[in-house]
Amino acid sequence: MEKKLFVPGRTELAGNHTDHQQGRILASAVDLGLYADFEKNGENAIHIHSEGYSDFTVRLNHTAVRTGEFGTPKSLVRGMIAAFRELGLDCGGFNAEIRTTLPAGSGLSSSAAYTVLIGKILSELFNDGKVDPVVIARAAQQSENQYFGKPCGLMDQMACAVGGFVAIDFNDPKNPVIEPIAFSLTSAGLSLCIVNTGGNHADLNEDYASVPAEMKKVAAYFGRDVLRGITESEIIANIPVLRRAVGDRAILRALHFVRENERVKEQAEALRTGNIDLFLRDVIASGNSSFRFLQNVYTVKNVEEQGLSLALAVAEGLLENKGCAYRVHGGGFAGTVQIFVRHELEKELVSVMDAVFGKGASMILAVRGDGAIRITL
Repeated sequence: MEKKLFVPGRTELAGNHTDHQQGRILASAVDLGLYADFEKNGENAIHIHSEGYSDFTVRLNHTAVRTGEFGTPKSLVRGMIAAFRELGLDCGGFNAEIRTTLPAGSGLSSSAAYTVLIGKILSELFNDGKVDPVVIARAAQQSENQYFGKPCGLMDQMACAVGGFVAIDFNDPKNPVIEPIAFSLTSAGLSLCIVNTGGNHADLNEDYASVPAEMKKVAAYFGRDVLRGITESEIIANIPVLRRAVGDRAILRALHFVRENERVKEQAEALRTGNIDLFLRDVIASGNSSFRFLQNVYTVKNVEEQGLSLALAVAEGLLENKGCAYRVHGGGFAGTVQIFVRHELEKELVSVMDAVFGKGASMILAVRGDGAIRITL
């Protein structure tokens, strides 16, 4: 096959569960991701071969949502066909061979990268490569929401499609404000480490879905669809009635959003101005808020398994007051933690974390400047 693509995974730097409430986020593409070789096939079907997975075919005229496909790559391809056609973009049959360097369960947005990859292929083959990355990201979110059964916001897809350090404000979700930030972790003396704690991801969809659902219950009390625009003082003034209407956890999650949304703004400015100390303090504050208020560090369905809590406790004991920072990564409940570690402490951190969670659990990542790109050999 002549044509090749790479789409990076992403890491969320700031803004834990803010995007689905039209909030702010700070993210970056990473150097791990998905590779694809692809070509037109002149058929009315898309044939996918993914390394390590079963081959499958999606016919272009079969675009209805199939709940039995939720959580599968097949559903993501079907959803991207539907999204492109709704946008008036061209689609056609192709063959693709896909391989990944994203570890399973790593929290680096493999589903978002996969969906963006399919959108980029459709753009390259049938739309002269001119579909804007933001348009591909929105189509990818729609595919994940409706066809994959994942109630995610737009952060993951946008970071995979755009690349680099990027601050995104979703106040107007149809026209998000996207601001690349010129910043080097390496120059700041830091490495980015993702620790995969393992854990069981089964039956966590309800936990993930409960976060936006409960936040929206609070927003609905104020006559809004999302929390953006509601102040902390308004929430606190209405707590007596809100407790009866939505419950305590929903209130705590709403307070997390309001504070986290402001914190992201401060962190983006800290990176722009090179104030790494403030950025790291806010990473710690974000993690504490996620643990105490958002409550997405472990699932209450299985309190005996708390890999994320354990990883954060180990990181704190090893790195506290040493110019480092740590927090839950991504959706939470199971999976990974994110650690910004000084270069001189990197080997010790990896050694300790791998001893706790298994060899290879710790991944040192580089930030990738490009998002979804065509590879020229």
